[in-house]
Amino acid sequence: MNGELIARTALGPNDVREMYGLFTSHFEDVSEGQFRTDLARKHWVIRLRDRGALQGFTSLQLVNTRVDDDPISVLYSGDTIVRPEARSTTLLARTWIDAVRRISEGPGVINLHWLLLVSGFRTYRLLPVFWKRFFPAWSEATPASVRAGVDSLAGSMFGGCYDRRAGIVRFVNPQPLRPELSDIPEHRLADPHIKFFAAANPGHAEGDELVCWARLSHDNLTEAGKRMWHASDGACSQVEGTRAAAPADLAQERS
Repeated sequence: MNGELIARTALGPNDVREMYGLFTSHFEDVSEGQFRTDLARKHWVIRLRDRGALQGFTSLQLVNTRVDDDPISVLYSGDTIVRPEARSTTLLARTWIDAVRRISEGPGVINLHWLLLVSGFRTYRLLPVFWKRFFPAWSEATPASVRAGVDSLAGSMFGGCYDRRAGIVRFVNPQPLRPELSDIPEHRLADPHIKFFAAANPGHAEGDELVCWARLSHDNLTEAGKRMWHASDGACSQVEGTRAAAPADLAQERS
């Protein structure tokens, strides 16, 4: 199995059809047109392949903006899909962190942060595995400055779909996970992170997305994250378009 970071514009028609097929095996109520529209707004795709077959992917968009008049760069992640048989490998984590390292070195990228929409508890559970501080979290209240920045950015990107009070995006055409993936087993609620996610995003099974935020820097990595960071050097077998320019303004719809 190998991981690669490629420019979204380098994807061919067969690549996109294969991605859509894997996407629909995890999410419900997504038309191919909607999937293609969402993908077209991204700059890069990370994908996992095993002997040529697609095993997983995620997509990335870079946004330059300002928070409290300070310039920052924000990496916005699309949905992450991994086949069950490929979930035991750390390749996606290593490839993702390698991609972040490379993108952070691109022109005009400053003070890189991560904006992630989460409708599944498994995705949310990855945050404490790799990052010391992320928001929202059960262990500390979101600082007012962080909440103001998230509200500003999410409000600009998602408009009226963003509920500032709850910190949740509710799309007009939501993309809920299939029940076998969205249902939280009772025993998993013993984990404080998962218990918090279930309380913070009670509509996750209907496709509600919790807006999450983390600073993408080495000093914010957990010990597990640092191991991935150092193990990730060269994890991407192919890198194209990592110097793509950030968009001049913010997307107004989900991307």
